[in-house]
Amino acid sequence: MSSALIRRLVSRPLSSRTLLYPNRNNYSTPSGPATTTSTSPSHSRRRLLTLTLTAFASLTAYTVGSVYPPPPLSLLFPSPAPAPPDPTSPDSLEYTVSLEKQLLSLPLLQSLRAAPDAKEWYEARPYKNFPEERRVNNLTAGALRGPGKLAVPPVVWVRRDESESFVFIHVGRGLCGHDGIVHGGLLATLLDETMARTAINNLPERIGVTATLNLNYRAPTKADQFIVIKTKLGEVKGRKANVVARVEDMKGTLLVEAEAMFVQPKYAKLLNTAVMRQVMGEPPKDDHEPVLLADGQDMKALRREK
Repeated sequence: MSSALIRRLVSRPLSSRTLLYPNRNNYSTPSGPATTTSTSPSHSRRRLLTLTLTAFASLTAYTVGSVYPPPPLSLLFPSPAPAPPDPTSPDSLEYTVSLEKQLLSLPLLQSLRAAPDAKEWYEARPYKNFPEERRVNNLTAGALRGPGKLAVPPVVWVRRDESESFVFIHVGRGLCGHDGIVHGGLLATLLDETMARTAINNLPERIGVTATLNLNYRAPTKADQFIVIKTKLGEVKGRKANVVARVEDMKGTLLVEAEAMFVQPKYAKLLNTAVMRQVMGEPPKDDHEPVLLADGQDMKALRREK
């Protein structure tokens, strides 16, 4: 009986079988010509307004970014700077005088001068009394000296026992590797010279050469700013002296860390140390030497002996 029912269903026409699939027409594509949906005027106005606001925001962001670039962008895409000027021009001379005034009035230097232990320190100016015939062939005092480079001699604030120092230096735009960033090799040179000063003043013959110099660059050093190099004496053993140092900007940001060892050569006694002292900057001579009197000693007689 069931097989007879199946034969009856199969034998029906195709049109009658659509009753078994009532949702079949839902998946068919309607016939007839294609219709076009028209865009309303309000929708066009909204699109135009959106494009206008987007363009205005992009232009504003570009303008603000150009005037006040974020630090990462200013490092990756620095604005080009003019070449160092002629050191003999009136503008260069005026610029150098201005930098000298700024250097001597740096807040950190002023605070060191006013510290309670200021009498335990002295101030010196390396290269200031360097003979001209020697200066012209010196790297930092000659080739690198001038506006846009090392415009003014550094100021050194040194503990009288020569165990540590603060060295204030201005680095210009002509000392860059990547535009706007001071060359790492230049910073190594400045560290080598400032650390050598601390080491040499603690060696027996007051002369030495660099044996090792290790640097860790912590942050980019921007050009056209004042920096301070802080040196501190480490172990001194015979003809060897170790020194550590750090480079900071005037906000206290750590830029470079360094450690070095300096060795006094065996032929040191044959060298002229007077020139070295002129390069490094000597402590000022005290015209009022303390007078130590024994009990009952006549001060007037002592003065006559002098």
